[in-house]
Parts: sequence; structure tokens; C-alpha cells
Amino acid sequence: MSHSQYIFGFHAITSRLRQHPDSIKEIYLDTNRQDQRARDLMNLAETTSSRLILCNQDRLCKMTGTTRHQGVAAHVMKLQQYTALEDLLDGLTEPAFLLVLDGVKDPHNLGACLRVADAFGVHAVIVPKDRAVGLSATVHKVASGAVDTVPFFAVTNLARTLRELKEEGIWIVGTTADASDTLDSITLTRPIAWVLGAEGEGMRRLTRETCDQLVSIPMSGSIESLNVSVSAGICLFETCRQHVQKAKTGLNSLSAKEVV
Repeated sequence: MSHSQYIFGFHAITSRLRQHPDSIKEIYLDTNRQDQRARDLMNLAETTSSRLILCNQDRLCKMTGTTRHQGVAAHVMKLQQYTALEDLLDGLTEPAFLLVLDGVKDPHNLGACLRVADAFGVHAVIVPKDRAVGLSATVHKVASGAVDTVPFFAVTNLARTLRELKEEGIWIVGTTADASDTLDSITLTRPIAWVLGAEGEGMRRLTRETCDQLVSIPMSGSIESLNVSVSAGICLFETCRQHVQKAKTGLNSLSAKEVV
């Protein structure tokens, strides 16, 4: 297994330069990019002593396997933030907040899920090793740097991992359109792992059966389902909203006691 890879896109490479500059082997920039964005990247590369190589479009296309590289690519070492999910959980000082994706195969969807996971402070994203997309160059680009900030775990047996999370006191909540309970009707302030299924297929049967709770996202339009990253954003936002509301309620109760 290769310990290095190519990533592309300005957001992904700028984030890697800022977060983990030592992991970058070389940066390749299109010689025709003379704009401010390219100059900013060149300055940042110089600041971090990263090697920058000017090249043509053809080389970038061969390197990345796409024409949508924005004129920049980087050869980087793969990051290993945690060797095991257990290490991350043991180090948490707040209730666990996890996102589990069961068989998401579209790299654009995975990248978008990582981006919303970063936005709402998710501690880790968990996926199965098989029948799911990994951290490809396209995922890095779409995630806009979230690959470098959100721990990512690909596990051999997803159902077993979910059972282990339950043993750690983490509530497993899955989303499905036919659930009788809706997102706005349940309390989400305990340690939680959200489980979302693949595009069009939803969760696999065993994954669904392992969940402690199934909920649906209430919708009033004619569309029957949402993109997985949109669903993830809605569920993660509602979880954060309830945590903030609980904290405010606790502070208000404390203030009232002090007045009395």
C-alpha cells in the first residue's frame, strides 16, 4: 500500500500547507496561473519551505487523473492522526459526536460530508473499508481541507464497530425515510453516532438493525429524499442546536438559583 498520494485544488493544498506542511513532498503549479490565488499559494509554499514546481496542464492532468485540478496539485504523504478509533474516544473530554457513512461511493458526497462534519465539530467520520469510497484526490478537493481536520476511520466490520460504540455508551441513531420518529421529536444531547446510508440504497440491513434509534427528516416538499451530505448537515446541525440550547437552559437555571 502506497503511503503517498496526489491531491489537487487550492483549498485542499492550502489547508495541507497550513496544517501539515511537513507532509508535502512537492507542489505542482500550472505555469499559466499568474493570478492572486496562485501568488498567495506560492508565498505560503515559500514560507513553509515547501518545494514548488512549475509545470504544464498535461502533466497536471496525468498526475491527478482529471482536468478539474484548478491548475495545482501536490504529492503528499498520507496522514495518520490516530492508529485506532479507541485512541480517539479515550482522549475525548466531551460527549462523543460521530458521523458514520454506510457505503457512500461517490467521492463528491464523501468530501461534502467531511466538510459538514468539520463545520459542526464532529470528532470522527467512520466508513466501511469495502463497498465505499476512500480518501481520494477528489475527496480532498471537495472537502476543502476537512480531510486534514476531521479524523477518518475505515473499519473492516461496520456493524461490529457500531456494537463496540454502543458498549462505550454512545447512542447509535440512523436516518431512514420510513422511520416513525422524526428528527425534531427526539433529544440528541447524549454521546451520539449518526448513521447515514449510501446514495439511493440507504443503510444495509445489518447496519439498520444495529441502530438504537431510527429517525426521518421531516420534509414538506415533493422530493422524497435528500443528498447524503445535505441529510448529514441537517442532523449534525440539529444535534449542535440541542446541545447549545441545553447549555443555555443550564446557565439560566443556575442564574435563577443565584437570584433566589
